[in-house]
Parts: sequence; structure tokens; C-alpha cells
Amino acid sequence: MTTNTLAVKLVSDGTFLLDGGPMFGSVPKILWEKNAKPDRKNRVRLGLNSLLIRTPQANILVDAGIGNKEPEITREIYGHSSSKLIRNLRHNGVSARDINYVILTHLAFSHSGGATKLDREGKIIPTFPKAKYLIQRSAWDEAFSPNERSKPIYGTGVEHLKVLNDKGLVQLLDGDVEVVPGVKTLVTHGYSDGHQIVFINTGSERIIYLANLIPTPNHIPLPYITAFDRYPDQTLKMKKELLEKCEKEGWLMIFAHGYHQSAGYLERRKGNIELRPIDF
Repeated sequence: MTTNTLAVKLVSDGTFLLDGGPMFGSVPKILWEKNAKPDRKNRVRLGLNSLLIRTPQANILVDAGIGNKEPEITREIYGHSSSKLIRNLRHNGVSARDINYVILTHLAFSHSGGATKLDREGKIIPTFPKAKYLIQRSAWDEAFSPNERSKPIYGTGVEHLKVLNDKGLVQLLDGDVEVVPGVKTLVTHGYSDGHQIVFINTGSERIIYLANLIPTPNHIPLPYITAFDRYPDQTLKMKKELLEKCEKEGWLMIFAHGYHQSAGYLERRKGNIELRPIDF
């Protein structure tokens, strides 16, 4: 989607598989499997959807996918064969060195793994060497000292992100910020400490990247909250507020893990809220 000042494009790192039980939390399988058919290991296929925002001031990437550092682990456990993010950025005329900011909504492996990569000698280096990585301080602190319950969301861990900090590329945030005119973050917590979402106002379109607050269109119903959420009551409160906002104000919703559908508008039909999906 392009205007005179902002161009916004969904860029994919591919897909991965995650157990449908924790993905849909307390909702019974007999309900969630109607819209998300699991494989024989009970895993559902999810998208790895990042957002590229091109502005007069900067090129911004929202989330960085899984990446390629752990190919055997991610292929066997998560069904992620190869990272497609850099290739898809190039298809949009942007190289890794052209990115000025990387907004990491949180540090779960499926959102931050691609922030670093291996060089030819097997050394971890920044994927986006000229970018500032914008991360909430509380999200950083939690990721580096997770409790037993939250460890699974970080996959193989976040130690690789220390490379970014050592090179002075990490900018820790303490609350909501305006990154550039028209691009703002909002801290929601819920899924993790410091979980944040992103609002983009192009002038003619208002877009919201929901990260793991509402990870897929199937999570629009209020009870559909993942078992990974640290603070599900916070998630529920923010979902209520933002769903109302999106419906009343016509925000285009981008779903970080949407597979068949990754974007759409909320519409009320016969008293029920429904998503009108669009290609984005």
C-alpha cells in the first residue's frame, strides 16, 4: 500500500508449525480446528509476517521472523525450512543495509530470530547492520531472565541478540514512541512484558500491526488467547479496546501469524463482528 509519503508492504519469512493446543489456549480443539486444521502432530501452520514501512525519513522493518541460524531445529520441530525475509525485502527493492530501524514487538523466536544471522565463518552478526533495533526495556529484561513457564516462547534463546547490544545497535524503549512521523508504537504487555504493537498512519489509510496480541484472524474472538500469554487478562483488556477501535475507525489489521489471511477490516454484520480479508 503506497501513498505520497509512506509505502507499507507485508514481507514474509515463510511459515512455521506450532502446536494448536497452546496456540489457542483454553479454547477446545473441537472449536479451533474448524478454521485451523492441525497436522498429525497437532501442529497448525502459521505465517511469519513482517512489515516493511518506507518513509521519507527511514526504512523501517517490523519484526524479523525466525531466520536461518538453527536450520535443523527449526525444520524438525517447527517446519520452517528456510528464511525468506531478505529475499522478499529485495523483491521490494530494499536490501538489509537499507533498513534504518527494526522494531521488535517482543523477543519470541518467531519475531526476533532473524535479527541476527551467521556469517561465512559461522559467527553471529547483525542481519541489518545499519539499523537501530527498537525494543522495550522490559521485553529485553524478561527475555534474558525468563521463568520456567515463559522459556518456550524464546525457542533456542536470545543470547544471539547480545551481538546487537555489543555493537550499539539496540535502543531500549521505556514506553510508547513515535519512530518517525506516522509510525507509532503502543505497549500492550499481555503476551510478554513490554510486548508492543505498531500503528501506521499513511494519511489515507490507518494500519495496525497486532504482533501477538491478536496473532491470527482466528484469534479475533475474545476467548481465543494463547497459552503462551504471560498476562492473559491484560491481553483480553487490550483486545477489547483495540477491536472496538478497529471497527469504529476502520483500521486495517495486519496479523503477524496469519497464514491464509494476513490482513483485513472488521465489519459488523447482523450484530456479529466479521473480518473482511484483503490481499496486502
